[in-house]
Amino acid sequence: MKKTTNQKLRLGVFVVTGLLIFIVAIYFIGERQNLFNKTFSIGANFNNVNGLMEGNNVRYSGINVGTVKKITMYNDSTIHVSMLIDEKMVNHIKKDAVATIGTDGLVGNMIVNIIPGDGNKEGIVSGDVIKSYTKIAASEMLNTLNVTNENAALLTSKLLDITNAITEGKGTLGMLINDTIAANNVKQTFNNLRLTSIQANKSLNDINKIINSININESAAGVLLSDTIEAQKVRTIITNLEDSSRAIKEVVSNLNETLSNIKDGEGAINYLSNDKAFVESLEQTMKNIQEGTDKFNQNMDALKHSFLTRSYFKKLERQMKKSTKE
Repeated sequence: MKKTTNQKLRLGVFVVTGLLIFIVAIYFIGERQNLFNKTFSIGANFNNVNGLMEGNNVRYSGINVGTVKKITMYNDSTIHVSMLIDEKMVNHIKKDAVATIGTDGLVGNMIVNIIPGDGNKEGIVSGDVIKSYTKIAASEMLNTLNVTNENAALLTSKLLDITNAITEGKGTLGMLINDTIAANNVKQTFNNLRLTSIQANKSLNDINKIINSININESAAGVLLSDTIEAQKVRTIITNLEDSSRAIKEVVSNLNETLSNIKDGEGAINYLSNDKAFVESLEQTMKNIQEGTDKFNQNMDALKHSFLTRSYFKKLERQMKKSTKE
């Protein structure tokens, strides 16, 4: 069946339209992937790419400057991301730039953001590996928040138990809160401590006043501190006291030894102190002597009054008075 001219025309329009759409699509895709621009390659190492994929955009200060070329895992902690950057940006990106991984909006695709450095370094060249900074992923933040919430819940439970125990009067704190007598005692104790502190402070002030009122230069302490001669005298006195103390100690020791010898020996003193019969005999002898003395005195008085010897005693009395006057 032969095709009509109208059908051929429509087919031609469809082919041309499809070809134009294909060309436009290729253009936009190539423009997006920098297929038609001169590019250079740089890299960055990350610990976690957070879902970054090949073909995602690379931005510098918020401007699309390239795409992610390849993602390679070096080891279990290092992932290398290779990026194709537009050659026009070679003079703007410096070697101290820092690459981070973020999202394109709240729920957009993952992108690589290149943050400018101080700008004092040289420009990057193809093959350079710039510094990187791995941000905390949202999942990790949620996990951290979850753990924090669990800890907060556990802490709240423990605090509730402690509060209940205090309310029930358990423990020292509960006793202080619920027992008015103990609370009053504690209050009185703190009041006493406060009064004691005030008195101590007052006493210290009085002592300071007394110390300040003392003339150190004219006092004994000042003389001892400043006069070397007086200080030497004091040292001599202390030395003499020490020698005297040793001498007294030696005398006491000798006395103790003498008393021990008297107690343990067989001398007269020990004999007198220990023989009761001898002591009693000695006591009786003294009594007899006393009685004999009294009788002798009586006899002498009798002789003084006797007519035979009275003149003799009067003569002795006159001689004694005469010698006394002379």
